[in-house]
Amino acid sequence: MKWITPALAILTIGLGLGCEDARPVVAAANASPSASPTPVAAAAEPVFIASGPLVVEDQVDVGAQREGIIATILAEPGTKVKKGQLLAQLDDRQVTANLEAARARTRSTAADLHNWEAETQVLDADLRRAEKMWEARLIPKEQIEHARYKTESDHWDVERVRELLLDAQASEHSLELELEKTRVVSPFDGVVARRYVRAGQKVNMGDRLFWVTAESPLRIRFTLPESFLGHIARGQRFELTSPDVDGQRWGASVIEISPVVDPSSGTIEVLCQLVGPTVGLRPGMSASVRIPNPQ
Repeated sequence: MKWITPALAILTIGLGLGCEDARPVVAAANASPSASPTPVAAAAEPVFIASGPLVVEDQVDVGAQREGIIATILAEPGTKVKKGQLLAQLDDRQVTANLEAARARTRSTAADLHNWEAETQVLDADLRRAEKMWEARLIPKEQIEHARYKTESDHWDVERVRELLLDAQASEHSLELELEKTRVVSPFDGVVARRYVRAGQKVNMGDRLFWVTAESPLRIRFTLPESFLGHIARGQRFELTSPDVDGQRWGASVIEISPVVDPSSGTIEVLCQLVGPTVGLRPGMSASVRIPNPQ
């Protein structure tokens, strides 16, 4: 039976090795569910990025205030202009002639008024003399009544001519306004961005002639989620950047906040104005504002 003992030993070692190989498999299988990564909550964004174009408050299309022919063009795109500076001149010959005629009528009516006032003073003196003669029983009653009615009639004539003078002056002023409308001027300090007309072109009232825009102060208008309502205040400053100007930052101060929420989008509108130097920025450029998320 001695040969049995070595065989049993070999069999025992084999079984032992087999059991050792099986344990790690079971352990690995049991450990597999816990090996999957635990989901981690995403960290909240530290800031909210709002974007929009840079705008200015003063930016308009200057239109024709009356019809006429463009006689002269005095400003081109890129021309810096001051408030009231002449941009173009319409043909004003007819309006000027009508204005001169109206001024002549005004002068004539004014002279007529002076004549009636002088005549009224003469009749007033005659009436006073007639009253004294009536008191002395030197003239009949009919004569003093005639003098009184004549004086009253002249006073009414004076009032009539005064009204005619006011009408003439109003007509003159109306033509002065029409003459002023032939001068196309800049409504504010800025720069001419576009010109829509040419010399010799006929324009109608309301036609666009020039696009004039101010260069400052620059502003940006954007929308924020309604959760920001109550967390944004006037005077609050934010950092502004523009993709058109790399590596630079500017400050923007809140000047206007919408008091209501837009029900269609659930947003509020905010208007900021840039503070400090704005070198490199122009109206129409895209910009972004970094706004801290409300806690």
